[in-house]
Amino acid sequence: MIFFELFWTFFKIGLFSFGGGYAMLALIQNEVVRIHQWVTNSQFADIVAVSQVTPGPIAINAPTYIGYQSTGTITGSFWATFGVTLPSVLVTTILFVFLNRFKDSPYIKNAFKALKPTVIGLILSAALVLMTPDNFSGWQSFVFFAAAFAACYKFNVSPITLVIVSGAAGILVYG
Repeated sequence: MIFFELFWTFFKIGLFSFGGGYAMLALIQNEVVRIHQWVTNSQFADIVAVSQVTPGPIAINAPTYIGYQSTGTITGSFWATFGVTLPSVLVTTILFVFLNRFKDSPYIKNAFKALKPTVIGLILSAALVLMTPDNFSGWQSFVFFAAAFAACYKFNVSPITLVIVSGAAGILVYG
């Protein structure tokens, strides 16, 4: 039964999420922490961190890890991952067929105009979900956060560089 719940939960998330993995985080957190209680807030924060530093998109890595965490099996990982990816495959196939035919329609253009700010709101929501006391351990964490934000936003430092430098700094500061 849990395999179907994993599949259905992540199918709904995959079907109603726009804007990629970061935009999905708020929906994933609501479902797996609050509704199903498969993981705790602290575990969810760890899942997000691991999903960011492992190869592949966060939208795939997080459900895969949550599927394993909640069932203790690779089968759980499979059903969660399959659930989150199937809507994209279906929707992309359908959109390819029909959107190509109606790409110049003002209705389609206006629909995409409305989706852009929605995606920005979902990404901001994901950031706010992760800004909890569980994710900040002491004043050094706030310094790392501020430095990473400034480096990324103001100076266009690569996220890969930020991950490497932050990991090294974490080892030096926290041992």
